[in-house]
Amino acid sequence: MCHRIDDVMKLCCELSANQQIQTTVKGSGKGAAAAGGLAFAGGLVGGPLGIAVGGAVGGLLGCWLTSGQFKPLPQIIMELTPQQQQKLYNDLVAILGDIQWTDVAQLTALVMGNATLKQQLTGALLGYITKELQGEVHYVD
Repeated sequence: MCHRIDDVMKLCCELSANQQIQTTVKGSGKGAAAAGGLAFAGGLVGGPLGIAVGGAVGGLLGCWLTSGQFKPLPQIIMELTPQQQQKLYNDLVAILGDIQWTDVAQLTALVMGNATLKQQLTGALLGYITKELQGEVHYVD
Protein backbone atom coordinates (compact mmCIF):
# COMPACT_ATOMS: atom_id res chain seq x y z
CA MET A 1 0.00 0.00 0.00
CA CYS A 2 2.82 2.42 0.87
CA HIS A 3 4.42 2.13 -2.57
CA ARG A 4 1.03 2.94 -4.13
CA ILE A 5 0.87 6.18 -2.15
CA ASP A 6 4.42 6.98 -3.26
CA ASP A 7 3.45 6.23 -6.87
CA VAL A 8 0.48 8.60 -6.68
CA MET A 9 2.57 11.34 -5.02
CA LYS A 10 5.18 11.01 -7.79
CA LEU A 11 2.37 11.15 -10.35
CA CYS A 12 1.19 14.40 -8.74
CA CYS A 13 4.69 15.79 -9.06
CA GLU A 14 4.79 14.79 -12.72
CA LEU A 15 1.36 16.33 -13.38
CA SER A 16 2.30 19.61 -11.73
CA ALA A 17 5.67 19.77 -13.49
CA ASN A 18 4.06 18.90 -16.84
CA GLN A 19 1.41 21.60 -16.40
CA GLN A 20 4.07 24.05 -15.13
CA ILE A 21 2.13 24.79 -11.96
CA GLN A 22 3.54 26.95 -9.18
CA THR A 23 2.03 27.27 -5.74
CA THR A 24 2.28 30.03 -3.23
CA VAL A 25 1.47 28.98 0.29
CA LYS A 26 -0.63 31.59 2.09
CA GLY A 27 1.48 34.24 3.73
CA SER A 28 2.28 36.39 0.74
CA GLY A 29 -0.31 38.84 2.07
CA LYS A 30 2.01 39.58 5.00
CA GLY A 31 4.75 40.65 2.61
CA ALA A 32 2.40 42.84 0.60
CA ALA A 33 1.01 44.41 3.77
CA ALA A 34 4.49 45.17 5.05
CA ALA A 35 5.53 46.81 1.78
CA GLY A 36 2.31 48.78 1.42
CA GLY A 37 2.09 49.75 5.06
CA LEU A 38 5.62 51.09 5.25
CA ALA A 39 5.23 52.92 1.94
CA PHE A 40 2.07 54.56 3.31
CA ALA A 41 3.75 55.45 6.60
CA GLY A 42 6.78 56.79 4.73
CA GLY A 43 4.51 58.93 2.58
CA LEU A 44 2.84 60.41 5.65
CA VAL A 45 6.17 61.25 7.25
CA GLY A 46 8.38 62.15 4.30
CA GLY A 47 6.13 62.83 1.33
CA PRO A 48 7.12 61.40 -2.07
CA LEU A 49 10.64 60.54 -0.93
CA GLY A 50 9.18 58.84 2.16
CA ILE A 51 7.00 56.67 -0.06
CA ALA A 52 10.08 55.50 -1.96
CA VAL A 53 12.08 54.80 1.19
CA GLY A 54 9.13 53.21 3.00
CA GLY A 55 8.34 51.04 -0.02
CA ALA A 56 11.94 49.86 -0.29
CA VAL A 57 12.20 49.06 3.42
CA GLY A 58 8.73 47.47 3.37
CA GLY A 59 9.68 45.36 0.37
CA LEU A 60 12.77 44.06 2.16
CA LEU A 61 10.73 43.36 5.29
CA GLY A 62 8.08 41.60 3.20
CA CYS A 63 10.75 39.50 1.55
CA TRP A 64 12.13 38.50 4.93
CA LEU A 65 8.64 37.71 6.31
CA THR A 66 7.74 35.43 3.43
CA SER A 67 11.09 33.78 2.76
CA GLY A 68 10.79 30.03 2.43
CA GLN A 69 7.05 30.09 1.74
CA PHE A 70 7.27 30.08 -2.06
CA LYS A 71 7.92 26.53 -3.21
CA PRO A 72 7.40 24.55 -6.40
CA LEU A 73 4.33 22.32 -6.21
CA PRO A 74 6.33 19.06 -6.54
CA GLN A 75 8.36 20.07 -3.47
CA ILE A 76 5.21 20.84 -1.50
CA ILE A 77 3.72 17.47 -2.47
CA MET A 78 6.80 15.56 -1.35
CA GLU A 79 6.87 17.45 1.98
CA LEU A 80 3.28 16.55 2.89
CA THR A 81 2.82 14.70 6.16
CA PRO A 82 1.77 11.03 5.93
CA GLN A 83 -1.78 12.03 6.91
CA GLN A 84 -1.91 14.70 4.20
CA GLN A 85 -0.51 12.25 1.65
CA GLN A 86 -3.14 9.69 2.64
CA LYS A 87 -5.94 12.26 2.20
CA LEU A 88 -4.63 13.31 -1.22
CA TYR A 89 -4.15 9.65 -2.19
CA ASN A 90 -7.75 8.84 -1.22
CA ASP A 91 -9.04 11.78 -3.29
CA LEU A 92 -7.06 10.72 -6.36
CA VAL A 93 -7.69 6.98 -6.11
CA ALA A 94 -11.41 7.74 -6.18
CA ILE A 95 -10.80 9.25 -9.63
CA LEU A 96 -8.41 6.53 -10.77
CA GLY A 97 -11.08 3.96 -10.00
CA ASP A 98 -10.08 0.40 -10.82
CA ILE A 99 -6.96 1.26 -12.82
CA GLN A 100 -4.20 -1.19 -11.98
CA TRP A 101 -0.49 -0.37 -12.26
CA THR A 102 2.78 -2.03 -11.37
CA ASP A 103 5.03 1.02 -10.96
CA VAL A 104 5.01 4.80 -11.18
CA ALA A 105 6.18 4.75 -14.81
CA GLN A 106 3.19 2.67 -15.87
CA LEU A 107 0.78 4.83 -13.82
CA THR A 108 2.23 8.00 -15.33
CA ALA A 109 1.95 6.60 -18.86
CA LEU A 110 -1.67 5.55 -18.27
CA VAL A 111 -2.64 8.97 -16.95
CA MET A 112 -0.69 11.06 -19.46
CA GLY A 113 -2.25 9.04 -22.29
CA ASN A 114 -5.79 9.85 -21.16
CA ALA A 115 -6.56 13.58 -21.42
CA THR A 116 -9.82 13.33 -19.44
CA LEU A 117 -8.23 11.40 -16.59
CA LYS A 118 -5.25 13.76 -16.56
CA GLN A 119 -7.58 16.78 -16.33
CA GLN A 120 -9.64 15.22 -13.54
CA LEU A 121 -6.57 14.31 -11.50
CA THR A 122 -5.02 17.75 -12.00
CA GLY A 123 -8.28 19.36 -10.90
CA ALA A 124 -8.44 17.21 -7.78
CA LEU A 125 -4.78 17.96 -6.97
CA LEU A 126 -5.31 21.71 -7.34
CA GLY A 127 -8.50 21.49 -5.30
CA TYR A 128 -6.59 19.75 -2.52
CA ILE A 129 -3.84 22.37 -2.58
CA THR A 130 -6.28 25.29 -2.41
CA LYS A 131 -8.69 23.79 0.14
CA GLU A 132 -6.51 21.73 2.45
CA LEU A 133 -3.27 23.73 2.31
CA GLN A 134 -4.79 27.17 1.61
CA GLY A 135 -2.38 27.53 -1.29
CA GLU A 136 -2.65 29.76 -4.32
CA VAL A 137 -2.02 28.10 -7.67
CA HIS A 138 -0.41 29.85 -10.65
CA TYR A 139 0.47 28.56 -14.10
CA VAL A 140 3.83 29.54 -15.57
CA ASP A 141 3.48 31.21 -18.97
